Amino acid sequence: MSKTAKLFMYDGSQAVLLPAAYRFEGKEVFIRQDPETGDIILSRRPLTWDSFFEALQKVDIPSDFLNKNERQQLPQNRDPFEEGTGA
Repeated sequence: MSKTAKLFMYDGSQAVLLPAAYRFEGKEVFIRQDPETGDIILSRRPLTWDSFFEALQKVDIPSDFLNKNERQQLPQNRDPFEEGTGA
């Protein structure tokens, strides 16, 4: 059986009231739209990057993954979660 959520307007934006069984931890979630179906998908936003770096340690990355010039990029001052900054 499907569950439903309530939609309402809040401060000029549409908001979703989730059932208690679907609550998220924290104050923010990631949101994306499936390009094929148009479905909106909410995903939890981790509080830290620890699990990402732990997973990265377990991956075998080939030594030629990036060439010397690709590894020598200048630092960039940007928010990785801000929309429009991705590749």
